[in-house]
Amino acid sequence: MIDNNPFTHTKHRASATNGQTPCDKLSRPSVRLADLSWQEAERLLTPDTLIILPLGAAAKEHGPHLRLDNDYRLAEALSGLVMQRTPVIVAPTVSFHHYPAFTSYPGSVSLRFNTARDLIVDIIGSLAAFGPRRFYVLNTGVSTVEPLQAAAETLRHSQVIVCFTDIQTVAAGVERTVTHQQRGSHADEVETSMMLYLAPDRVDMGKAVKDDNPRQGHGGLSRLPGREGIYSPSGVWGDPTLADADKGKRVVEAIVEGIVREIEALRRVAIDSREPGAS
Repeated sequence: MIDNNPFTHTKHRASATNGQTPCDKLSRPSVRLADLSWQEAERLLTPDTLIILPLGAAAKEHGPHLRLDNDYRLAEALSGLVMQRTPVIVAPTVSFHHYPAFTSYPGSVSLRFNTARDLIVDIIGSLAAFGPRRFYVLNTGVSTVEPLQAAAETLRHSQVIVCFTDIQTVAAGVERTVTHQQRGSHADEVETSMMLYLAPDRVDMGKAVKDDNPRQGHGGLSRLPGREGIYSPSGVWGDPTLADADKGKRVVEAIVEGIVREIEALRRVAIDSREPGAS
């Protein structure tokens, strides 16, 4: 099981800070890094700064009723809502990563595991060079979790803490209360409901179809019958025909609440400023 607890990854280097957080010393509003000049960025990129790195695919199939950029739009929307709740700097959204389960559908792009891992290491390492030590990847994927974990382990040796969203668990309790589909996790009742709430112009419910074949063996979705994984001619796994905006609102609010809670826990982790390997 992947452990995304910031205290676990930094146990030998970090401790809680008597309940006081860097956030207590901040009065500035949240900002997007892309909106700053480099001089402005230099003033804000301090060791107390917490940076959000949104991660959402801009080219990944989501059935016939959602767009290829569904997860990118979701990451952008969620990061905007988080900015309203807590002071952070939001880096530009990472739009390509590790999505091997969808590569049989035209338009879907997936990076190799090591490439996806190193992409995150390089982005965060570049920003950490100017001071920040706490990073939260606002993650909208599932297959992204393992390369994110590998990136976090690599960066941990430089006293950089990386935590990330587990999108399957962060609002699981609320999802169970609002969904009625028998099974699903992709372009399904939940994802479609979220987009109906956040960006209804990106949803064509007239094309939504139920497609929830049971999984056969291992693997992702497949357009071809008889292969391992889940046969899905539509690219859907679940029942998006049950979606509505009210369900989406409840799920989105729960996700944002969970993300903010994880961010505030990350703020309370103290960073050991010693050089790696020092005793």
